[in-house]
Amino acid sequence: MRRSGILMHISSLPSPYGIGTFGSEAYRFVDFLHTAGQAYWQILPITPVGYGNSPYSSPSAYAINPYFIDLDMLADDGWIDPDDLTNIGKSRRYDAVDFESVAATRLRIMSKAYSKFAGHEPKEYAEFCGENSYWIDDYALYMSIVDEHGTSWRSWPANLRDRDAATLKAAADGLRDRIGYYKMQQFFAASQWHALKKYANGRGVKIIGDMPIYVATDSVDVWSSRSQFLLDEDGNPTEVAGCPPDAFSADGQLWGNPLYDWNVMARDGYDWWCRRIKYACDTFDMVRIDHFRAFDEYYAIPADAKTAADGTWRPGPRMKLFDRVRELMGDVPLLAEDLGLLNDSVRALLKHSGFPGMAVLQFAFSGGDSEYLPHNHRRNQVVYTGTHDNDTVLGWEEKAPRGEIEYARRYLHAVDGDSLNWAMIRAAMSSVADTAIIPIQDYCGMGSDARMNTPSTVGENWCWRIGGDCINDWLAGIIRECTALYCRLPK
Repeated sequence: MRRSGILMHISSLPSPYGIGTFGSEAYRFVDFLHTAGQAYWQILPITPVGYGNSPYSSPSAYAINPYFIDLDMLADDGWIDPDDLTNIGKSRRYDAVDFESVAATRLRIMSKAYSKFAGHEPKEYAEFCGENSYWIDDYALYMSIVDEHGTSWRSWPANLRDRDAATLKAAADGLRDRIGYYKMQQFFAASQWHALKKYANGRGVKIIGDMPIYVATDSVDVWSSRSQFLLDEDGNPTEVAGCPPDAFSADGQLWGNPLYDWNVMARDGYDWWCRRIKYACDTFDMVRIDHFRAFDEYYAIPADAKTAADGTWRPGPRMKLFDRVRELMGDVPLLAEDLGLLNDSVRALLKHSGFPGMAVLQFAFSGGDSEYLPHNHRRNQVVYTGTHDNDTVLGWEEKAPRGEIEYARRYLHAVDGDSLNWAMIRAAMSSVADTAIIPIQDYCGMGSDARMNTPSTVGENWCWRIGGDCINDWLAGIIRECTALYCRLPK
């Protein structure tokens, strides 16, 4: 079935409190997608942000970002007083997320909510904590210890760092209220998220979530499962993740995430990964796995390296992991981010898995018969004009080599002043690929100021937000007309 959707993260939605939430504007965006004839809403990871405010460097692979809890909904449900929202004021910036301000505001508001919540928990709360005990108990304890000892668990007192059972019990007893506070946040976040997802599904819109392949060193995932990672006796990575040098980066990309000990994971039937994938599939309708090629071969860089130039390729689990996942769960709705340096082995893994891969049109015009050119697309594929790591199409048009832009314009028949963003949108929508996903910035004709992320940089990433006036029936009508033209309307 031919379908299409729009890429925009929750944080980019309009709201008066400094960041997009699971509140009314999210419901309005679902209505916009429905009116526009879109079958999918693709988002970035909804986990709490980490270093550089990145959702790809989270302290937890399971928790939901508490910044996405809608404050007006909390007030409507009686967990905070409406006056509390008046007193905090509203954000002066609607075009970007001010993470520092949002963090301070949420700390004050959530603390007030917990003063009402503690001792008056609804019955659903106990059910939620019970169903999620396999991750939320460690998460709430971890975050509570972070508040006392700092974000790097490797620098904690040795008994905490090494998870001595008696020490952890004493910590949990002493931090009972703080642990309850973090569990309450996750209860509110999950309740609001699943209500939003249910509404979207009822309007014919499925949610495509995002799963980073790696987790952060300073995360509950590594602290609570050290044997699953390549670490020394103090918990420090012996090798780290990244990408080798290429045409875009002379030194490669040094991500710094700890690498998995695939031998250990194989011995317990990949239990860590199976639990993670099941949780993600329960949370979203489809899950995009970032950096899929590392399941075939992963790039290992010495932990003390200053650049990614001296890494080594090592074999990953390949189909053994996904065969185990299917043995436990049957077919799973995964989307493989198969971008980057590919070889025949990676392509064979993707074909064997049956998962759809990705084609990004901004990568298609650097010369030769690129696999990303529309005439080389496959049906079992998702085509994008660009992803969250790309510039917008109009920003790319300003910065890319002139030869690429001229080739793109000729190929796409974008002549006589035709805007390149719409020419590329039409190419994606007309592709043979079953699914086309367009970033909302490209539909709105935005430039580089609307870029979400520039890889290997820290600064203004992950901050972009859309103006409320951009989400309107006029644009929905134009998108619907384009969707119908290329036979992608849901039947």
